[in-house]
Amino acid sequence: MSPDSKSPSRPATVSARISPAAGLDVLSRNEVTRLRDASQRGVRALLRRCALAVLTQGVETDDARALLDRYPDFDIQVLQQDRGIKIELTHAPAQAFVDGRIIRGVNELLFAVVRDIVYVATQMEADGFDLEDSAGITHAVFEILRNARVLRPHNDPNLVVCWGGHSIPRNEYEYTKQVGYQLGLRGLDIVTGCGPGAMKGPMKGAIIGHGKQRRKNNRYIGITEPGIIAAESPNPSVNHLIIMPDIEKRLEAFVRVGHGIIVFPGGVGTAEEILYMLGILLHPDNAGIPFPFIFTGPRESAAYFEQIDRFLRLTLGDEVAKRYHIVIEDPAEVAKLMVKGIDKVRDYRLDTKDAFFFNWALRIPHELQVPFKPTHENMAGLKLNRDQPTYRLAADLRRAFSGIVAGNVKEDGIRAIEQFGLFEIHGEPDMMRALDALLQSFVAQHRMKLPGGSAYKPCYRVIVD
Repeated sequence: MSPDSKSPSRPATVSARISPAAGLDVLSRNEVTRLRDASQRGVRALLRRCALAVLTQGVETDDARALLDRYPDFDIQVLQQDRGIKIELTHAPAQAFVDGRIIRGVNELLFAVVRDIVYVATQMEADGFDLEDSAGITHAVFEILRNARVLRPHNDPNLVVCWGGHSIPRNEYEYTKQVGYQLGLRGLDIVTGCGPGAMKGPMKGAIIGHGKQRRKNNRYIGITEPGIIAAESPNPSVNHLIIMPDIEKRLEAFVRVGHGIIVFPGGVGTAEEILYMLGILLHPDNAGIPFPFIFTGPRESAAYFEQIDRFLRLTLGDEVAKRYHIVIEDPAEVAKLMVKGIDKVRDYRLDTKDAFFFNWALRIPHELQVPFKPTHENMAGLKLNRDQPTYRLAADLRRAFSGIVAGNVKEDGIRAIEQFGLFEIHGEPDMMRALDALLQSFVAQHRMKLPGGSAYKPCYRVIVD
């Protein structure tokens, strides 16, 4: 490692050549060339963006472009050697190093980035994934997770997925830690989107719970995707990082590896996740499949879930409430409910001969698997009406929220809004009024934030048909 020259206007950087700490297979010369060649489908640019997010873990920003602007000279090269590979970092953030050595956890996550980007790019180029139908997409998700070595066939079900906002008030963050602590005491591992806020708190709490139980080999799995990793850099608790190709495969990965889901307060992204899961649970083929789904937060956040519950009942019908539990200000009860739910999952999978490590039986509608491009045309063309099965309506509502997330924080979405103006969202009058009211409540509760902390300006316009 060599410290770079300092500048008063730029953060401290270093240049270094590092070897993998663990967990990376060797790469072929063709794979290394692909990573080095910026003209190959943008793979090297993708590697640079994701690597920088890992090297700056702990820095909270909503702006996917801010990190690249802050470290304009940063570069990463993958070097092929007879004994394996090394990574050469130029002008890398100094915070990733201690006394001249890269932090081991950062090292592991950095090589996880290389692993996933190489694997997916190689498979895509070789047509190794059949992404034309549901079975092919699910198989691709399985292969990526298997390549990342997170599928453990001999473990009893114990993975709890935690969803929620990456920028939440302190009291909500502390509550996520309390829930994580209760889950850790009961031997449950944690899966999150890997970022800060409600993705970090459950892991931190579980670490204490696991420590008290003297539990080893704990898993704190972070699942992300290239479009959002810079806005939600991996938190330091993550010890398994997976980068899925897009948001839809990221969401499917959560559902396939997790044995239950807890939702903490959040904003538009959290609403998107809720609708994604309900789009699955409402499908007739999944009626008899157990899957614990719990909404929880501190007492001060009760209104958030009341609004979510009201919106879901109005748009999808009162029956939808049978698919989730709402628990306010009771971390121990949340953990107890999750343990009971996972026990039912275990029994069901034993009865049906389904795997513990991957949820093959759950039917995920194709509408929820196909990547949604939040263009102005696609946002305006969403079918937000009740003249369709509820799971399909849930899928299109999820797309509406996904587009708003993109317009708020993702680089492509931000650029589209800057170029063409606000997204327009059309639908049935009462549904649009309910959607607008829900989004306005997010703004009032400061759950809709823009890069840099500026006052929120909507990237959408709700239109009543």
